[in-house]
Amino acid sequence: MNLIISGTNRLGSNSLKVARYYQEQLQRRGEEWEIFSLSDLPHDIIYSDLYGKRSADFAPIQEKVSAARKFIFIVPEYNGSYPGVLKVFIDACAFPASFYHKKAVLVGVATGKYGNIRGVDHLTGVCNYMRMHVLPLKIHIPHIQNELNNNNEFIDNITVKFIDEQLEEIIRF
Repeated sequence: MNLIISGTNRLGSNSLKVARYYQEQLQRRGEEWEIFSLSDLPHDIIYSDLYGKRSADFAPIQEKVSAARKFIFIVPEYNGSYPGVLKVFIDACAFPASFYHKKAVLVGVATGKYGNIRGVDHLTGVCNYMRMHVLPLKIHIPHIQNELNNNNEFIDNITVKFIDEQLEEIIRF
């Protein structure tokens, strides 16, 4: 199993729309990926699942993460980095079973003009610390609010070209 992580708990987020786009494009290529949105985390995760604790609500999430071999992280920009809830999620997952020597693909999204370059770099450092293998081709999507049409499909041909290139590398990764 492989997981696409929508890296925010914001309801109706662009990150979740991008995650669904990636899932659909991978399915068209015969790849099965499941989406996990951080909006589905237990609301009390900072009390129930950190520092060695494990709640009944987080247990099935942990099972999915432990079973996954590859991850695509859709990472929105929050204050020049990635969302704190993504770090809490990573910290709540069992170490090393969750991420150790698994593969990570990083996609930055932002309403600004840099596509979360710094946040993706910060997350790359965390992934390296966890000994994940990070796909070198990282996509940064600026002005995400202008990139998707009403069907949540990318409308800019250059963006689609880079995403398609990354999707092909994900399959071979």
